Amino acid sequence: MPKPRTKTGSKNLISSKLVDLRKLHHLSQRDLAHQLQLAGYDMDKNVITRIETNKRYVTDIEIKALCDIFQVTFEELIQDK
Repeated sequence: MPKPRTKTGSKNLISSKLVDLRKLHHLSQRDLAHQLQLAGYDMDKNVITRIETNKRYVTDIEIKALCDIFQVTFEELIQDK
């Protein structure tokens, strides 16, 4: 069974919002990965890169982790620009 994609064929809804949030907080992908690891989430720079470039699906645990780090709601993270 094929995995779901957005209307544009993307693998996740948060890629552009994640880039925006990361830049708003002046974090590199490596910095974000480090903060996530310190918070107990197993996400490295490569995971961040693949999410931001829409080459990877995002789990609910990863969405929660990103919401916690950036102090945003789920809705804020997945909303279109």
